[in-house]
Amino acid sequence: MMPTRDPLPAPDARADARLAFARAATGDARARIVAASADASARSYWRVTSGVGGIIMDAPPGSGDLGAWLDIDARLRGAGLNAPEVRAADPAQGFLLLSDLGTQSYLSELTNANADALYADAMAALYTIQTRVDPRGLPPFDQAFVLRELELMPTWFLGRHLGVEIDTGEHAVIAAAFRLLADNVTGQPQTFMHRDFHSRNLMRVPAYNPGIIDFQDAVRGPVTYDLVSLLRDCYIAWDDARVRTWAESHRRRLLDAGALDLGVDTARWQRWFDLTGLQRHLKVLGIFCRLWYRDGKHQYLADLPRVWGYVRDVARGYPELHDLLTLLQRRVGARDLTEPAA
Repeated sequence: MMPTRDPLPAPDARADARLAFARAATGDARARIVAASADASARSYWRVTSGVGGIIMDAPPGSGDLGAWLDIDARLRGAGLNAPEVRAADPAQGFLLLSDLGTQSYLSELTNANADALYADAMAALYTIQTRVDPRGLPPFDQAFVLRELELMPTWFLGRHLGVEIDTGEHAVIAAAFRLLADNVTGQPQTFMHRDFHSRNLMRVPAYNPGIIDFQDAVRGPVTYDLVSLLRDCYIAWDDARVRTWAESHRRRLLDAGALDLGVDTARWQRWFDLTGLQRHLKVLGIFCRLWYRDGKHQYLADLPRVWGYVRDVARGYPELHDLLTLLQRRVGARDLTEPAA
C-alpha cells in the first residue's frame, strides 16, 4: 500500500491576483510586494518594492464600497489635500495602485518638541477639509447613526468585555446620556467629516504635510468631530491644557473665515468638543472590544485604558453625566481593562 500524503496546500488565489495586478499596473513583470499595513476592516495594503513603487490597496469584493473610497479621494485631492493619487484601478477585483505616502505616520513621529508644528499642519488640513471639501451626498451623522454607534459600548465593552448584565435602571441612565450626546452632535454646524482623523491616518511627508489616508467612511457631521479625534487621539494623549489651546486656535480660525457663527464662544465650543469626544470614545470602547473578540485583532485592548481615561475625565466635568460616570466607574472598578475576558 502506498503511504498516504497530506494534500498540498491550496494556492492563495487572492495573493496571486494581487501580485498579478501589481505587475500589470506598474508595467513591471518582476515587481514584488510586501505587506505595508492593515486596518480595522478587511482592507489591506501592500508596498511595491521594485520599479516605480506604489501601494496596492486590497479591498476584497464584498468587504466595502470601493466606489466610496474613490469618491472621497477625488474630493480631498480636488481641494488640494495630500490624499493618495490613484494610478491604476481594478474595481471588479477590489485592487487599487496608489501613490506611496511613506512609512512615517504621525503616531510614530510625534514628540513633545514637534507636536505644535505637526498639529498645526494637521489643523490647517482640517480647516481646508471643513471649508473646501463638499459634503453633499455623504451619509448624515444623524441621531440614528450616533445612537447606533453608541450602542457598541454596552454591547461589547460592558457586556462582552466586562461580563455585565445591565439592569433596567442602568439602561435608563445610559439611554438618557446617549440622547444628550446625540443632541450635542446634531446641534453643531455640519461639515465634511473624515471620521478617523487621527495619528494613525495622517502621514508625515516632506511636502504638503500631512498625507491623509483611511477616509472611505466619511460622512456629513459635526464641526468638532475630526478635531477631537485628532487632539484626543485614542493612540496618543497630550496634556489637557495643550489640547484646549489647540482646539481654541481652530475655533478662532473658523471664526475668522466666517465658517462659524459669531455666537460660538469658547465655552460653547469647548462643550461641543468635550461631548463630541465623549460620544466618540464611548463608541471606541465598544469597537476596540469588538475588534478583539469578534475579529481577532489582538492589539486593541492595550489602548482601552487611554480611551477610558478620556471618558472618565470628560464626564466628570458635566453634572448631567454624573449618573453615567457613576455607573461606568462601578462596573469597571479596579479591573485591568487590557486583560481579555475568558
